[in-house]
Amino acid sequence: MIKRNTMDNIRPAYVIICLLYSCSALQPNFVLLFADDLGFGDLGCYGHPSSLTPNLDRLAAGGLRFTDFYCTSPVCSPSRASLLTGRYQTRSGIYPGVLYPGSRGGLPLNETTIAEVLKPVGYATAAMGKWHLGLGANGTFLPTRQGFDQYLGIPYSHDMGPCHNLTCFPPDVKCFGTCDVGTVTVPLMHNENIKQQPADFLNLEGAYRDFATNFINTAAKNKQPFFLYYPSHHTHYPQYAGKEAAGRSLRGPFGDALLELDSTIGNLMITLEKTGVINNTLVLFTSDNGPELMRMSRGGNSGPLKCGKGTTYEGGMREPAIAHWAGTIRPGVTHEMASTLDILPTIAALAGAPLPPVMLDGFDMTDVLLSRGNSKREAMMFYPIDPNEAHGLFALRLGKYKAHFYTRGASHSGTTPDQDCPVYAVLKAHDPPLIFDLEADPSEHYPLPLEERPDIQTVLERIMKVKAQFEASMVFGQSQLEKGTDPNLAPCCNPECTPKPGCCHC
Repeated sequence: MIKRNTMDNIRPAYVIICLLYSCSALQPNFVLLFADDLGFGDLGCYGHPSSLTPNLDRLAAGGLRFTDFYCTSPVCSPSRASLLTGRYQTRSGIYPGVLYPGSRGGLPLNETTIAEVLKPVGYATAAMGKWHLGLGANGTFLPTRQGFDQYLGIPYSHDMGPCHNLTCFPPDVKCFGTCDVGTVTVPLMHNENIKQQPADFLNLEGAYRDFATNFINTAAKNKQPFFLYYPSHHTHYPQYAGKEAAGRSLRGPFGDALLELDSTIGNLMITLEKTGVINNTLVLFTSDNGPELMRMSRGGNSGPLKCGKGTTYEGGMREPAIAHWAGTIRPGVTHEMASTLDILPTIAALAGAPLPPVMLDGFDMTDVLLSRGNSKREAMMFYPIDPNEAHGLFALRLGKYKAHFYTRGASHSGTTPDQDCPVYAVLKAHDPPLIFDLEADPSEHYPLPLEERPDIQTVLERIMKVKAQFEASMVFGQSQLEKGTDPNLAPCCNPECTPKPGCCHC
């Protein structure tokens, strides 16, 4: 189940793929779209009756929609680390929890991101949106230190600052919600410099659209392959939307934020078409973790799945996912298992780029994408927000079966009728583990009776073998979160001003 990727894994087979699938250029472009706190049931193409997501629905109709796609953590920072490195967050040390404005740690610079995989083979790289993998002293952990040529965005979550600068349309109406106090207002950064503080949220998506358009136009003009990473702030709470989206959806503030995200994606697709690169661009869309159900109607929807953000139930870890490549990926739906971990090795294979010489947890999805073949991923591991070596995995999926070794609710998943979801559903060990058939019971309502099913005993034996093999391979990296915080590291556009943090306005 686990493999060690070395330079021997280089597979410059994209030339063969191009011959088979009539690629218009040797190296494809990549656009990676990453929503925030979006649930499995939030998109129109995943069955939500009132979401207004015409561009994502069009992307799904013309591409491949996944039904069994997973993130690696039920909260932001660790999930983003895994996406960009192809490694579980426990290896890179992005645990427990998430990074803050003054965090001393961040994604270690010796970790290799997708951007760093692509740069040596000639790619232009850019990121825009929510980074949330650390800022550090003098911008140590910003995207420009992790393989990205350009960056425009907010380096952490947009609720990690006073709420007075986060307003809905019209501008005199404050967004509903509680944000952090006692820290600097949320900055908009360009590369490593603060461009605006506080960020103008009403016009933020417009700034991102302009940034993406300029980046794609320049790369296309230079005939240079490119990688654009867009980790959106939408639909994280508190939601906001500019004047083009506010009040236009049927779902209130959450729906408006989702509509604004959808509109930005639509603009990206138009830009790809206008520049003539749409047929040579793989567009991937997914989300970092499940919905924040404690926010009720403002927190997203996990559809038929159990619980949401903060938990290792399906609602916290299974995500909507779409792959679109005009003329190359045949439209349809796949039930093959896949993960954010698989994006780095897939992109590397398609670009003809060497894989980093480290233990990777991802698998190349090229067969799934291009020929609707079987996934190389047979298992998915589930860690909680606060993983540790003593507890190990909380859950493991093998084929259609999922075993829970520990279960626990989370504050993020409060307010739901299901008593397993809220924070007062305390940690509970299960020996033998609870086992669910996710094809028959994706809602994880009915654990299989081991004593009545000899066939499930055999499944359990296989699960325990895979678990033991995986945990033997896991070396926990030094926790970056346990390095603590320093208020002086919070970004301030006027660092010599007083009194802080209130004087940090530019």
